[in-house]
Amino acid sequence: MKERNFLDRVMEFEQQLESMHNQFRELIGFVAQMTEENHSLQLENHHLRKRLEEMDGQTQSFNKEQPSKKSSKIDIGEGVDNLARLYNEGFHVCNVHYGSSRKGEDCLFCLSFLNKQNV
Repeated sequence: MKERNFLDRVMEFEQQLESMHNQFRELIGFVAQMTEENHSLQLENHHLRKRLEEMDGQTQSFNKEQPSKKSSKIDIGEGVDNLARLYNEGFHVCNVHYGSSRKGEDCLFCLSFLNKQNV
């Protein structure tokens, strides 16, 4: 009788170990996924900061060259051009997914927005 109870406890312990092992594998998969996403976001952030620095430098040089020339029509055109450039670089410019990566797929919301701005 004691041997049977002992075997039952060993089998129960084995099942618990298997369950913990499966949970550990799931946790490792989740950590790997989060690490990949973190790396991707860091690269995207670095790219955006670099692009922002370039654009800031261009704006400063433009302002030094033509400080008295300001037109709202030019500003709107530049904004649309910047959004179109961001879209071509692979980012959403629509209000639904703004700033997130398009992963190479076209977005009807973005295209509709850009076409509306160009009319």
